[in-house]
Amino acid sequence: MGGQATRLINISFGSFGLKSTEACWVNSRQIESARRVLTRYIKKGGKIWIRIFPDKPVTKKGGEMPMGKGKGPVDHYVAVVKPGMVMFEMEGIPEVSAKEALTLAGHKLPVKCKFVKK
Repeated sequence: MGGQATRLINISFGSFGLKSTEACWVNSRQIESARRVLTRYIKKGGKIWIRIFPDKPVTKKGGEMPMGKGKGPVDHYVAVVKPGMVMFEMEGIPEVSAKEALTLAGHKLPVKCKFVKK
């Protein structure tokens, strides 16, 4: 997972964004949790874009399984996030509100984030 991001590094749709500062796998549940924070915070005022998608399957075997016997079933899906990737974007609300909302959403993610604007 080494290296800086080369894609999703610019704000394309909105005016404000949440950019990662380190590499991590972000679970689909964590993305949904951050999305809920954003939608509750803006109420019906603005628009949100989610720029990451959990498309990498992660498998897991049971706890009491012996060694061997193949690979386990798919347990969950993750999105691979690299440093410098814009994960969420917002538009249509004041900068102070957007910064607060994106900061709260960043607390739900396992990666350190920073607020950026276009």
